[in-house]
Amino acid sequence: MSQPPPQQGFGAPYEPRPGVYGDPGRPGPQPGPYGQPPQPPYGSPQFPAEPAPVVPGGPGGGGRSRSRLAGLVAGGLAGLLAVGTGVWLVVGGDGGSDDGKPVARESTAPTPPDTEDGPEDGPEDGKGPGIPGAAELSKGRKDGEAPVRWVENNRIDLPEGGVNAYGPWITGGIAVQALYRTVSGHALDDGARRWSLRLPADICAAPTTPSTDGKIVVGVRSDTSEEAQCDRILMIDLTTGKTGWKAELDRKGFQDGLSDIVMAVNGDVVTVGRLTRTDAYRISDGKHLWDRLPGPCQPFGLAGGAVPLAALECRKDPGDGEAAQQEVRRIDPATGRTVWTYQVKKGWEVDQFYSTNPPVVSLRQGGAEGKWAIAMLNDDGTFRSQPDPGTDDYRTRCGGDMRNESGNLDNCYGVAADADTLYLATKPASEARPANAVVAFDMSTGKRKWKAASPATQTLMPLRVEGGKVLLHLGPSPLGTDKVSGGIMALGPRGGTPQPVLRHPTPAVDAERTFQDPQVHYANGRSLLLSPYVSGVDDRAELELRTMIAFGD
Repeated sequence: MSQPPPQQGFGAPYEPRPGVYGDPGRPGPQPGPYGQPPQPPYGSPQFPAEPAPVVPGGPGGGGRSRSRLAGLVAGGLAGLLAVGTGVWLVVGGDGGSDDGKPVARESTAPTPPDTEDGPEDGPEDGKGPGIPGAAELSKGRKDGEAPVRWVENNRIDLPEGGVNAYGPWITGGIAVQALYRTVSGHALDDGARRWSLRLPADICAAPTTPSTDGKIVVGVRSDTSEEAQCDRILMIDLTTGKTGWKAELDRKGFQDGLSDIVMAVNGDVVTVGRLTRTDAYRISDGKHLWDRLPGPCQPFGLAGGAVPLAALECRKDPGDGEAAQQEVRRIDPATGRTVWTYQVKKGWEVDQFYSTNPPVVSLRQGGAEGKWAIAMLNDDGTFRSQPDPGTDDYRTRCGGDMRNESGNLDNCYGVAADADTLYLATKPASEARPANAVVAFDMSTGKRKWKAASPATQTLMPLRVEGGKVLLHLGPSPLGTDKVSGGIMALGPRGGTPQPVLRHPTPAVDAERTFQDPQVHYANGRSLLLSPYVSGVDDRAELELRTMIAFGD
């Protein structure tokens, strides 16, 4: 461990269906990289204009609360948000024409990632003595259980306290993760590292999903000092590991926070949201498209996907000290123009987008210990209904819960929706008693349809709806109980008993348990778990940490 010197599923990525609210409050964003002395930014003599790929294995917004456990408001949302039940056709600025904004600079001749001499190291090679690989973790599996396909252990000397991990992003047979100052691509079939890209400072933000052509734009800190801002963005081709354009975010005034970033991809547009403003760039060439919109309402974050929804904060006078009005808008991501607006009652805040198609929005009032509500909207932004929670408590897990910083607005587990039904996970009694249930609500009325219980020692978390069934992640049983593996389950439109889709192997339960609150992807009969936060007590423990594990034939 470095002692600080003064320093979708496989195949196409799934589109997450964002989740619920209320444990202890969200800590503030962590400071920049662990006290290292300031280092020169991109393009200086010490750092080349382009971060260089390295040989695998070689050296190298608007106030949101973190927790998601508060009781769900049972009724009256339509009245509570009466001012938001209509449609506003508020047209934002064009922003699409050239207005003197410089286009983000293209990196000069990106160097292809190096490859190792000889075969790529698979998940069982070079991982240290006594660390079981995929084959060993699959030995003795029961009938009907899938094998561990591969395991990726940490290869990075981590700073004290650990780091956030981003991804996995799936494209072209490659699964990509970003960890500390390294982005790496791994073959989906066997986990072999295909490329590795070393960056000069910490990765500090990234969209939940990449573009359809396999590009991602990540946020990188300006240097390695504790005061470094998250004000650099860099485009990366996830198939090859080559870097493209990069840009620097301009800080516009004291209130323009560059430490709590919300990023999203909508088509060929990436947005970078933060307090008081959002910047939009074209992914293909780095052209800056728009930033501040006309009027007092400014987006602080978008949700990615085919239907771009934005959360906005409205202040006529930023210094008046009064609570700001917030809104939900569907916008054109290329221009910032508004399609429709749903106005949230003053004092309530947009928390998460649980779904963009249909629109389902999590709202909060009064911070972590305050009220929580869900607004289910029609496709034109008008109010549709809200779920009637009954006597249950609910729990979802979103990006900010899984890391030590605020997350995006479109990355939640424990909730899913289709045109007819909203699915929510209930809160387990405790870590030692993890059993919970999934409750289905009618999207048009908010009334319960049914409730399905999890196995006695395991937790179910909805992922998405596919083929009329809700897919769920089933966690492994906790320590102190019989070893029961997790996997992917499904519930039909009438509920009942969850049916297995992919069962993880029992011999791998201990390995699976190390993935606490993982990012879960499932597609094409395979699942992939990623640890969103990686930390070890010493160097040996760091190298024994599993960062990704894949299951399936």
